[in-house]
Amino acid sequence: MRESERELPDRVRRAFRDHGSFEPAGEGVWTSTTTAFDADVEASAEDDGRVRFSVTVRVPTLSAVTVGEVADVVETGWYETFERRVVDVGGLTRGDHEFDPRVERDGGTVVVSFTLTDLNERRGVDDAGALIDFVEGTYVQGVIPGYEYTEPVAGLISSARRQGGGSEGF
Repeated sequence: MRESERELPDRVRRAFRDHGSFEPAGEGVWTSTTTAFDADVEASAEDDGRVRFSVTVRVPTLSAVTVGEVADVVETGWYETFERRVVDVGGLTRGDHEFDPRVERDGGTVVVSFTLTDLNERRGVDDAGALIDFVEGTYVQGVIPGYEYTEPVAGLISSARRQGGGSEGF
């Protein structure tokens, strides 16, 4: 067995369990329970004692969650803006991480991926959760008023209205 294929330490499993925002989804994989989108974190042991956290968040394209047509130019502009915003992740995490985020379209889904490593598993889990929250928040910021949205975006807008005191911006 290669060093990089070592078994994941129990301390990492405890960190995910204690965090409260994740549930187990397979060997070394946890799913976020606090986002409306599909988000998971795969953790693996590194040969130097650190843990690698691979964070993947899947969000729908604008046209995938709107009722009616979205012009191609609007869809393209929305995607390009979302991509620029979501890769600007500096200063978000507790750990001192360098990120090389990936943003890719796959049909009606946009897949955002980050990788970070940390010796402190609790900080790593916190940072993975922060990245997921960041992607969700960035997505919600990019929702364009004037369209009728389906789930999960309709629910996110409704929740934002309740928390914001009922603003009718959408």
